[in-house]
Amino acid sequence: MTVDDFKASVETAVRPDSELNDVLKALWYDAKGDWKKAHELCQSAGNGDGDWVHAYLHRVEGDLPNASYWYSRASQSRFEGSLSEEWESIVAALLSR
Repeated sequence: MTVDDFKASVETAVRPDSELNDVLKALWYDAKGDWKKAHELCQSAGNGDGDWVHAYLHRVEGDLPNASYWYSRASQSRFEGSLSEEWESIVAALLSR
């Protein structure tokens, strides 16, 4: 799946592709505007990718101290661009794995 395919599924699908892992599903739900579901999925992932998305979601929320904590846990630097740029860069990184 490409980033464009992923974005298209956000526009057209009711649910994320069942073959996506929970971290990518979290980003899908975030793009749909369901922050709570996204937060639940990334928090339960229990891995660095989940921590990375968790950080992003707290940045979306505007809770930068909490976001900084999760970026640190994920061994990621806080993203300095826009939220949409960060979302796309995380999606691209996770899809490329």
